[in-house]
Amino acid sequence: MQKRPLRLSLATIVVLIAGCSTVSTPPEPTAPGVTAPVAPLTVPTMGALPDSAARKLQGKFVAASWSDLPGWNQDDLRNVWTTFVRNCRGLMRPTSTNLAGPARATPRAWQPVCAAALDPKRAPAANDAQAVRRFIQTWLSPWRLQAPDGKTASNIVTGYYEPLVKGSRSKGGANQWPLYTVPADLLTIDLGRVYPELAGKRVRGKLEGKRVVPYDSRAAIEASGRRPPAIVYVNDPVDNFFLQVQGSGRVQLPDGKTIRLAYADHNGHPYVSIGKWLADKGEIPLAQTSMQNIRAWAKRNPNRVQEMLNANPALVFFQEEPVIDPEIGPKGAYGIPLMAQRSIAIDTNFVPLGTPVFLTTTMPSSKETLNRLVFAQDTGTAIKGPARADFYWGFGEAAGNLAGRMKQQGQMWVLWPKQAGQPSAR
Repeated sequence: MQKRPLRLSLATIVVLIAGCSTVSTPPEPTAPGVTAPVAPLTVPTMGALPDSAARKLQGKFVAASWSDLPGWNQDDLRNVWTTFVRNCRGLMRPTSTNLAGPARATPRAWQPVCAAALDPKRAPAANDAQAVRRFIQTWLSPWRLQAPDGKTASNIVTGYYEPLVKGSRSKGGANQWPLYTVPADLLTIDLGRVYPELAGKRVRGKLEGKRVVPYDSRAAIEASGRRPPAIVYVNDPVDNFFLQVQGSGRVQLPDGKTIRLAYADHNGHPYVSIGKWLADKGEIPLAQTSMQNIRAWAKRNPNRVQEMLNANPALVFFQEEPVIDPEIGPKGAYGIPLMAQRSIAIDTNFVPLGTPVFLTTTMPSSKETLNRLVFAQDTGTAIKGPARADFYWGFGEAAGNLAGRMKQQGQMWVLWPKQAGQPSAR
């Protein structure tokens, strides 16, 4: 889980140590606990699909052939088609003139492709990997992503996941650590609407009299008598913190029901690593600031836990969503549910949201190849630069272990409609 200026994403201990975080623009909200109706996907005609001004991408693109993509023919595409069609739901949304949001793939470039994907006569069978591959090769062309200097873009690929924590709707017993909904007095100000030279810049604050001032830090909120309403109280402060780092997660309630807390907003303060804080205080050596060691420190020092958490002034706010399909992840910045091992967070200055990407990297802490068709459906504050990616591993402990160890080198090819020329953004 616009990638907000917030979904903090994990790159593992790297997040703890270096303050790596992924952040998104919040998807369209729904009432807590309410499932928004999903209308059947329709593809508008080209004439009915409005356009907006082009947005310049910082990277360069060089036309490639499918044989240039390492392992393209070995990628098992049987689980890709539903994600491809779901991605069209985002691609066919009209773009906005608001430059504060992340750049999106040009809808009019994708209209013929999405129309074909919804046409039973042209769409492949979802479980036929070779038919899916033929469809993609028929309608799309690969473009190698280059850095602004014209060299092949290569960058770090980290990982994130959706954690599961235990908690309750009421405070009591071990359940002492709140996860808040968005405060009623939080303001999000798009500076570009007032000063065009600040297009894309947002600040968060609150009113004090007639003045807008920065919103309260984590410490100020916890010390105040006017905290936002809590959706749940979690039974472990470190689990609470890491769910905020990931930007979304699932909470198992005492009755066995599991709900999802999806990123809704944040207080506008920069993320600060609690792992580094512990190291600076001489509590844990920097190289040992793992989640397990931080949790052990918290158990040994219960009276200092809030002090540790307050070292990070950033605070994430959530909205409750039901878990309809356990296999589908939270919504990313694109407003489309993430799919395990098929969704990534990217820097939209180089790759617009909604774009299919062929990613070449390696498995976590390994030289084993990981060459995969993925979809650019999320963003993050630490995800900056050409070919920089955060790979969504999915839900649960196993996914968390993979995400926590992933810091690999990678390259990417953007897959773009053949008839549309070079990749473009709106």
